[in-house]
Amino acid sequence: MRFQTRKILVGGVPIGGDAPIVVQSMCNTLAEDAEATLGQIRRLAAVGCQLIRVALPRPNAVAPFARICRESLLPVIADIHFDHKLALAALEKGAAGIRVNPGNITDAEGVKEIARLAASTGQAVRVGVNLGSLSPKAREKYGATSEAMVESAREFLGVFEDAGCQNLKVSLKASDLALTIDACRKFRQVSQWPLHLGITEAGTPSAGIIKSAIGIGALLLEGIGDTIRVSLTAPPEAEIPAAFRILDALGLRPGRPQLIACPTCGRTHIELIPLAERVEAEINRLLAEGYTIPLKKIAVMGCEVNGPGEAADADIGIAGGWGRGVLFKKGEPIRRMPENELFQALAEEIQAVAIPPGKK
Repeated sequence: MRFQTRKILVGGVPIGGDAPIVVQSMCNTLAEDAEATLGQIRRLAAVGCQLIRVALPRPNAVAPFARICRESLLPVIADIHFDHKLALAALEKGAAGIRVNPGNITDAEGVKEIARLAASTGQAVRVGVNLGSLSPKAREKYGATSEAMVESAREFLGVFEDAGCQNLKVSLKASDLALTIDACRKFRQVSQWPLHLGITEAGTPSAGIIKSAIGIGALLLEGIGDTIRVSLTAPPEAEIPAAFRILDALGLRPGRPQLIACPTCGRTHIELIPLAERVEAEINRLLAEGYTIPLKKIAVMGCEVNGPGEAADADIGIAGGWGRGVLFKKGEPIRRMPENELFQALAEEIQAVAIPPGKK
């Protein structure tokens, strides 16, 4: 069961509590270039991104950042390091929230000033702890450990809580999987603020998706986590499908069924791989058009071993034989047909239950 955190709002997007897991990313454009940044935000929104973070490293980026906030399709979170005045400027220019790091904003009075402004406006604050930038006090006491990450977060949170901030969330990230998981587990034992999950510096897609799936997935399986970012050394548009694949695998994406398909073997006597790809494309098409598919599991199986028996819990599925196959529901065969009719039969069943946009 998912741990019940406090529910907060980031630009109208609910995070925590009973809200679905929120997927976010970060622009790799310069905030000074509002046109390029807004273009990337539009592309990210089109593939399902729900929140976007934009780095605000210099004062000359503040004016174009204000335009980004005004025109963005998504709530914008300003990524702030070192200079507390940039955090104040981001809040004043309309950011839905800010991300601040306990390890590199060392002006204590400046942090309090940020907290007072955020408390008065209701804008969100993420206390973003990375292993490489811990608070000096926590690092001195615990070293580079999960305990130091948790202590850094709690130290900074205290300032914002004392100021009366109500929209707080936390991230505890490292490139080390075990350390990240341990830090998030420890934090969850001592706080109810929502958690942003991710593995920082996860790497290129071939390695980074695997690391992220293990780290983020392990925590989500334990009911820990309220919003996620898959950090890849790749265009940010690649992060969103990867994040959704993690949620799909865990059954944490409302209105989207899991597609299970067997890996094929010498008992498979139909063209299963292109068949499974066509079914996946049909599911994606319906979802992209705004349909909801009220099924938990759809199966595309290759033979009698992995057919209705192995996939008996699937709401609906197809299984192949020698150039033929069967359509089944909850393990019970419904209709037998030639191989070339399997896709259409399954697609029609999915379309029959799909709920059009705007209906329940």
